[in-house]
Amino acid sequence: MIIFTQRLDPIPDARANMNLLLSAEERQRSRFRCHAKSGEEVELRLPRGTVLRDSDILYGDGEHVARVLARPEPVLTVSASDPLLLLRAAYHLGNRHVPLEITPEFLRLSPDPVLADMLRRLHLQVIEEIRPFQPENGAYHGHSHEPRLIHGHER
Repeated sequence: MIIFTQRLDPIPDARANMNLLLSAEERQRSRFRCHAKSGEEVELRLPRGTVLRDSDILYGDGEHVARVLARPEPVLTVSASDPLLLLRAAYHLGNRHVPLEITPEFLRLSPDPVLADMLRRLHLQVIEEIRPFQPENGAYHGHSHEPRLIHGHER
């Protein structure tokens, strides 16, 4: 089994010898077992509190380098013709502590029929899709006292 212990920010030219296709929920966990896209069994033993993002790089034992890929999953994509409506939706969803992906054009959240109905009543367009989901980490999440390696150097 291949064990990954270090996470790096995305490095476009990094050569990964495997890809890990992970859901949003799996990318919130720092310690678990899964399989690479190519079938190898891997274990993540990352510092507690590590949150993985699409395109992050993981280093493991030996010469193993993996690229994290956001797995497409069921989501609700919310859009509006008026940016103020989208801001209101983000406010109401934030009050409910809903994991939320925020972009200038849309909001994305896990499927929930009650929330979908609320958003439609707020005059927003809500569509069900299968897409990669990248929720915000939160204002206090992701802070760590662990050293970070950038291009092989601590930072």
